[in-house]
Amino acid sequence: MARIAVLSYHTSPLAQPGTGDGGGMNVYVREMGAALARHGHDVTIYTRRDNAALRDDVRIEPGLHVRHITAGPATPLSMSELRENVDRFTDAVSIDLRRGPKPDVIHANYWLSGIAGHRLKHELDIPLVCTFHTLERIKAATFVAESPERAEEEQRIIGCTDAILASCDVEAHQIVEFYNANPARVHIVPLGVEHAFFSPGPGREARIALNIPLDEPLLLFAGRIQALKGVDVALEAFIEVRRRIGVGHLAIVGGPSGPQGRVSVQELRDRIATAGVIEHVSFVAPQAHQLLSTWYRAADLTLVPSLAESFGLVALESTACGTPVIASAVGGLTTLVHDRINGRLLESRNPSDWADAIIDSLDARVITGMRAAARENAATYTWCRTAKALGDLVERLQSGALLLCR
Repeated sequence: MARIAVLSYHTSPLAQPGTGDGGGMNVYVREMGAALARHGHDVTIYTRRDNAALRDDVRIEPGLHVRHITAGPATPLSMSELRENVDRFTDAVSIDLRRGPKPDVIHANYWLSGIAGHRLKHELDIPLVCTFHTLERIKAATFVAESPERAEEEQRIIGCTDAILASCDVEAHQIVEFYNANPARVHIVPLGVEHAFFSPGPGREARIALNIPLDEPLLLFAGRIQALKGVDVALEAFIEVRRRIGVGHLAIVGGPSGPQGRVSVQELRDRIATAGVIEHVSFVAPQAHQLLSTWYRAADLTLVPSLAESFGLVALESTACGTPVIASAVGGLTTLVHDRINGRLLESRNPSDWADAIIDSLDARVITGMRAAARENAATYTWCRTAKALGDLVERLQSGALLLCR
């Protein structure tokens, strides 16, 4: 079995998903680490300390630890401040890794961790695996570019990464297309879902538990409130649905994210007020990950109007609970949602088109078929399979030669 050092520099797997920088990546890092540990691997996740009260080492379960590394102020930092402290983080992780048996592989998550992982690879002669979650050039093709530096750093890291993980074939093709990656080093390792938590259940009881109206359709948006996630499209589509059929409730589960997050929340509240739907929209604080399943079960449909998604964990978790998804036809969502089978895929961002899809999908016969297909499709995704694929890849890397920088 392997020793695996996981880098999750800018956000902790212990952080609450749905607010700040916490999202699908947090879930991925924690669930992947747990699944690898259950397969017998020794996994240590390194993350930056953003609270002085955090313990240095947190044992999650046998074989899985989270180690908090001091790198800059022990407070939440902006992306530019995080970039400034990457070297401090790398220095501290390097010291820690030299204290004990050397890891067999480094698994870096996101480009900032990739910077650290790239340096540690050469300092310690350890194979590097990277999961980027989002990539600058791919995101810029549909949204807004963050910085030229980020894309350049990603290009440099990809050129020296021994194995790049993609969640689906769409992401794999994009990595090759936008970064000229060697296809032989891009490995498709789909994410999983914990079916013990995310599984079908009685919607009526879920609504009673959540104090949600029983007599009208419930639409769900779950995720960070930021422009990239398209919550404004979800709201405008809901307003149009209310205008047309006179019923419906929208639950927005998540918190503000990024420098404009709070502005986005206020804009949503202002729009809700002007549209006269205050009583029909619920803002819900970010939920503990496993408790989010109650919201999926309560909902008739989950809306995922993202501008970009490398995978789309919300869509997978929703369908695992038997709740169809109306999603943007982008990235990994196109592999999880099959149009008119377990949900709808939309090229358009016109709220009227989204309202059409929502109303059509709420038809009793249509939604019954979609629910069955949603459960069936999601059943093939498990963290056990994900960990097995990564474990096999790590074993191959251990016996191969280290890739050198181009």
